[in-house]
Amino acid sequence: MIMDAFFILYSSLFQTPPVYMMNNIRPYLEHTPQVDDSCYIDAMSVVIGDVQLAENVSVWPFAVIRGDVNSIQIGKNSNVQDHCMLHVSHKKPSKPNGSPLIIGEDVTIGHHVTLHGCAIGNRVLVGINTVILDDVIIEDDVMIGAGSLVPPRKRLESSYLYVGSPIQKVRLLTDEEKAFLAYSARHYVKVAGHHKQNQ
Repeated sequence: MIMDAFFILYSSLFQTPPVYMMNNIRPYLEHTPQVDDSCYIDAMSVVIGDVQLAENVSVWPFAVIRGDVNSIQIGKNSNVQDHCMLHVSHKKPSKPNGSPLIIGEDVTIGHHVTLHGCAIGNRVLVGINTVILDDVIIEDDVMIGAGSLVPPRKRLESSYLYVGSPIQKVRLLTDEEKAFLAYSARHYVKVAGHHKQNQ
């Protein structure tokens, strides 16, 4: 009798997803995330507010994309990996537009990255545990090494490798490294597609 009750309880726990898994895409005030049907949004991630996710964007476990006090846009084929934190700065009299977050196409955001109110171009790889702060501009075809810190208002030029805390320009990217930037994004689109089939 006790075992039967335990079995029924155990089964019911795994038939109905927990509430947090059903509400991971959330409105904020009048803004609801705009998510393309092709996107993969892991059930353990959170997407809030004024957020636009283009085709084939993937958002991985425990990533938080919080577009509450400003907007976040992520271009097609980009990926936001596990434990990332994406946020923005609010609009105010001294800065009417605040600091939205704009991410281009074919961008790889590595595990545990923090992005705050910055602009990232196309085909950029942001290494694990990197922090990028307000009003940073990252041009196309840039690779940022793991554990880097990009201070506010810094501009990273196209076609370079950057590393360090604070960030330093190291050298031009090789042709092989440039090719890897696009490959990394395509690879994540493929892997996300496999995960999406199992949802």
